[in-house]
Amino acid sequence: MREPHWKSYIVTTSEPVLTPQQCNEFIRIGKNTDIKRNFITASPTSGHRACNISWVPFEEITSIYQIIKDKMEVINNNYFGFDNIELFEPGQYTEYHKGGFYNWHIDHDVKMKAMPVVRKMSMTLLLNDPKDFEGGDLEIFCSETLDSKNNKVSFKQGHAVFFASFLLHRVIPITEGNRKALVMWFSGTPLR
Repeated sequence: MREPHWKSYIVTTSEPVLTPQQCNEFIRIGKNTDIKRNFITASPTSGHRACNISWVPFEEITSIYQIIKDKMEVINNNYFGFDNIELFEPGQYTEYHKGGFYNWHIDHDVKMKAMPVVRKMSMTLLLNDPKDFEGGDLEIFCSETLDSKNNKVSFKQGHAVFFASFLLHRVIPITEGNRKALVMWFSGTPLR
């Protein structure tokens, strides 16, 4: 793991969290689990998000979830220090095709207000080789301007970035190919 590059709220892994075989297994299950195709939030003209998504149940792939949970605990202990953090939500398989994107947002959903926990840490893990697509970069706002090159997170297949869920982030439009990612959230009691 390299040193976090902004107040210990963003940590990228220097070693893969998942092997290529585990990534391919997650892709296979994600593609076969009630996928929402052409998932668009807001209206197509306002364009908040355009991608395919599905949620992979815990029981489908418990060993991979355990690997990710273990890695999250190490990163939380070494960098974040959030109290009472757990894995409550299944992973979201997300596929961006040419033109797919997700505009600037934070990982908070109004519907979650009824839940007894809040999202504290988010994770994006790249499931396919970055050579399979162009564009589609994950950007996390950590500099002076939204369009700064310092916001870009680069990582390889099986590698992940863990970041505080309250940080503004986006996926820029895909210009070629498909980007496949696993997105997860780790939640707990409200931040103090």
